[in-house]
Amino acid sequence: MRTPPIRIIGIDPGLRNCGWGIIEADGSRLSFVACGTIHSNAKLDLASRLRQLHEGLSAVIHQHLPVEAAVEETFVNRDPQSALKLGQARGIAMVAPAQAGLPVTEYAANVIKKTVVGAGHAQKQQVAMMIAVLLPKAGPQSADAADALATAICHAQHRGANRFSAA
Repeated sequence: MRTPPIRIIGIDPGLRNCGWGIIEADGSRLSFVACGTIHSNAKLDLASRLRQLHEGLSAVIHQHLPVEAAVEETFVNRDPQSALKLGQARGIAMVAPAQAGLPVTEYAANVIKKTVVGAGHAQKQQVAMMIAVLLPKAGPQSADAADALATAICHAQHRGANRFSAA
């Protein structure tokens, strides 16, 4: 029996810019659905900015109805305050799909790059070039949206292994 296509949202968390990308996976065939970036207002307090991200992601999920979510794990080697703020934005990126009932899987950046480009230390330009090859209709307008699409592609490739390894 043939399984229906699966709609996946990939999320690239960030406090200023949170990228999102939605694809459909039908076996090994991938189709672009939508992508974009949610921006928070840097002039607002942290709680208000986090609310903006949550409301934006929730609206995207409500509009496009994905059934699974993938979030890029963030790695920061800057000051502790930046790391803490990014961690809070990452929490929003995980809780918004979870509130909508979606299973959420996290992927390290090097796993996403290795899956999409073939090299775990690929540059952003290489990721963007592979997005253009794998999803020619996508045309993401930001690196954050391209990274989110890469995260969704990574999940499409690994989701079966993740499902069976969790059993």
